[in-house]
Amino acid sequence: MQDPRVTALSVNVNKIAVLRNSRGGAEPDVVRAARTCLDAGAQGITVHPRPDQRHIRHDDVIALSALTRERGVEFNIEGNPFAPPRPGYPGLLELCASTRPAQVTLVPDGDGQITSDHGFDFIADHARLRPLVTEFKALGCRVSLFADAGCAGLAQAAELGADRIELYTGPYAEAFAAGTPDAALDACIATARQAQALGLGVNAGHDLSQDNLGLFAQRVPALLEVSIGHALIGEALYAGLTDTVQAYVRLLTAARS
Repeated sequence: MQDPRVTALSVNVNKIAVLRNSRGGAEPDVVRAARTCLDAGAQGITVHPRPDQRHIRHDDVIALSALTRERGVEFNIEGNPFAPPRPGYPGLLELCASTRPAQVTLVPDGDGQITSDHGFDFIADHARLRPLVTEFKALGCRVSLFADAGCAGLAQAAELGADRIELYTGPYAEAFAAGTPDAALDACIATARQAQALGLGVNAGHDLSQDNLGLFAQRVPALLEVSIGHALIGEALYAGLTDTVQAYVRLLTAARS
C-alpha cells in the first residue's frame, strides 16, 4: 500500500529507446537505464509503446515487466486502448495480458501524434471505454485515465470503474515557462479535488521538470504519482541519470513534507 503522504516517481524510459532505435542495436540499454533509475530511488517505471514502434517495443515491455516484478515496484504501461493490433504491436490489451502491469494508463493519442496532447472526452468516449476498463481490471491492473484539467465528465470516468486519472500537465508546464502558472495550476487543483471527491486517485504527467514540479506537487492535493520522461532524460544528459532521479525524489519528498 502506497504511503499517501508520498508522491511516487515513475520514470518513463521511452527516450532511452528513441536513442537506441536511432542507431540500431541494443545501446543504450533500456533495462539497464530502468535499473539505474530504480537504484536511484524511483518507485516505478513507465513505458508508452506505440503501434509504429518508434521507441519502446514489445520485447522491451516484456523485459521491463520482468525487471519491475523482480524489484517489487510498479510497472505502468500507457497506450491508446482503441489502437488495433498490427505487426510488431499486439495491442494494449494483449501487452497487459502478457505482462500484468500494476497500472495501465489509457491515453487517447492517435498514430500521427508526436506525443500525447489531450485527455479523453469522457462523455463522448464513455460507451467505448466501458468494456475496455472492465477488461483491464479483470487482468488485475489498476486503471488510470488521461484527463485534461477542467474536463467535463469526471463522474462518467468514475462510473466506468477507473481507479485514477492522470492529469495532463502540458498546459501547466507551458504556463509556468511563460511565468503565468496560476490559472493552469488552479485548474489542475480543482480537477484533482473533484476526482478525489468521486473516489478517483490522482496521478499527473507530461512536461513536468525539475523547474516546475515543486510548485505543482506542493499545491495539488494528495498527488499519488508523477510519470516523467522527456525532461528527466534530457536533464540527465548534463547531470547523470542517478543524480537526476535523486533530485526528483528530493523535490517530491520536500513538496509533501
